[in-house]
Amino acid sequence: MGHKLNSYEHYFLANTERRAEIYTVAEKVRTLKLPDKVVKGRVAVDMGRRRHRLIPQAILLGLLTGAISVGFHLCVDIGEAFRDRFIAMAHRQDTGPWMIMGFVFVTVVVSAGLVRFFAPEAAGSGIPHLKALLMEERKPFRWLRVLIVKFISMMIGSTGGLVLGREGPSVHMGGAIGQGLARFWPGKSGLDQSIMLAAGGGAGLAAAFNAPLSGLTFVLEELERRCGSFEFFVAAIACLMADMLCRAVLGQHPSFHFAIHGAPPLNLLLAFVPLGILSAFFGMLFTRILLWGQKFVTMGFRATLIWWGMLTVAVTLAAWYTPMLLGGGQGFINEMLTGREMTLESVALFFAIRFLLTMASASSGAAGGIFMPILALGALLGWSMGVGIHLLFPEIEVNNSLFAVVGMAAYFSAVVQAPLTGIVLIIEMTENYALVLPLFITCFSALLIADWLGTPPVYEALLENDLRKE
Repeated sequence: MGHKLNSYEHYFLANTERRAEIYTVAEKVRTLKLPDKVVKGRVAVDMGRRRHRLIPQAILLGLLTGAISVGFHLCVDIGEAFRDRFIAMAHRQDTGPWMIMGFVFVTVVVSAGLVRFFAPEAAGSGIPHLKALLMEERKPFRWLRVLIVKFISMMIGSTGGLVLGREGPSVHMGGAIGQGLARFWPGKSGLDQSIMLAAGGGAGLAAAFNAPLSGLTFVLEELERRCGSFEFFVAAIACLMADMLCRAVLGQHPSFHFAIHGAPPLNLLLAFVPLGILSAFFGMLFTRILLWGQKFVTMGFRATLIWWGMLTVAVTLAAWYTPMLLGGGQGFINEMLTGREMTLESVALFFAIRFLLTMASASSGAAGGIFMPILALGALLGWSMGVGIHLLFPEIEVNNSLFAVVGMAAYFSAVVQAPLTGIVLIIEMTENYALVLPLFITCFSALLIADWLGTPPVYEALLENDLRKE
């Protein structure tokens, strides 16, 4: 048997000829033996014209992705508000726990069943699927079906209380819109389709977080790692337009309400290194358990039913005793950052509950992302580190909210291993540039330790897991 290529080898082999179209003009003029200056000039003119032709597509892509993201955001919020009212009503009934259990089970079965029977590629966040498409490991992209199933499945699952975020699905739906535009736009090409696919994913992230630079950085760092002039240009315009539309409809407030006066003192910076190390160890645990859970669910329909049953029980218990821990986690994070006091024991308990619920929800087969759940877990880790430092060194004045904010980026860097995206994301979501130094120290500490532990990036690992099923 020959050597079986892994996803990285497939990636580089599949993309060796994707730049050929850019250099067509150069090859033609070289056959005429024109001077190098003329060759370079004609190539530059041709690339400039290509960029100009892509502007209308990029603008439309950003506007459509922003519009879908706004509708998605509002629908998820309505579903979560309905869930809160239903739980409050159930607490007034003698059969309240059974009512919640039945409600959760129905939403789990419907949200995961829609994906299972109509669009299996819409499961989870969809980011590994986008990466596979860009690596030409998946063809064709049933973009309209994925867009519809993703929207409905995530909305139902979120209403039921699954601990999943809307950010990953927004990335996937943005990529689907980009694929649809590239397919039906006059004068399309294979290269244009990959550009629009990646740019749509970045626009989806920008719209989900009101963070255009984060969307662009995510394209450069995670989706299109050999990103060139065209990809950068289209992604920048799409992210900008998507963000502007979302801000116009939803407002310009930052996602997280956190204020700090001045940069953290230099003598406190070393305290962020242990936070990066802690994030790396728990990041390794996150990736390994998530992979195990997804493998278990694929063992057969009986295994899937067992998983759905355990997930239903876990969500029901959380809904009855700690409903604030359900959903993506943005509201819970904001409570932490705006004055919620928690002991080290309560933080550890909340982390354990959110961790298990995230693993169970992300492996259920329903549509939903892990972006916001990762940030919520990182905030809890950061808060616990702040409390621990204060207990060990009472003379040091520690801002637990500061450690929680930095912990979000650190845990994201440890799990996704995209530190620049994590840094830019937190800066944009808090609108606080004084966090640059602690963010850099913590995120790259987490990345280095994750490399040392041999932890793969979670989306790469999920993609490898998916390719092995074939």
